[in-house]
Amino acid sequence: MVKVNIKKLNDKAVMPTYGSDFAAGADLYACNDEKITINPHETVLIKTGIAMEVPEGYAGLIYARSGIASKRGLAPANKVGVVDADYRGEVMVALHNHSEKVAEIEPYERIAQLVIAPFLKVDFNCVDELSDTVRGAGGFGSTGKN
Repeated sequence: MVKVNIKKLNDKAVMPTYGSDFAAGADLYACNDEKITINPHETVLIKTGIAMEVPEGYAGLIYARSGIASKRGLAPANKVGVVDADYRGEVMVALHNHSEKVAEIEPYERIAQLVIAPFLKVDFNCVDELSDTVRGAGGFGSTGKN
């Protein structure tokens, strides 16, 4: 098991938790003493009160929680946040209200989920030609599947 060191920047901060034994994402909690209001189509930066030490070769990927995304229209504004292995600042979630209703974040509510995932760092090589494939340069919708 990979260990990720977490530093509480606020005594009231809640450590990330997994909702089940096989959950890929750990819930991230807002670190606020009062309700936070997010107006329709507004983005608000929500503090978690934690900083983390993601191991080298991994990234912390911040995704929407399905419940508040589908029921309340709240999801990270950047779709997927990235916590790099060399970042040591507070983890924050830019939560966007996609709905037409005012939304509120309750104190210490679960606001997003964090997946720690390995990634490949690659060497980008500039070439004059790429290898041929059956698909070629066919883009959006080119495979005939909708």
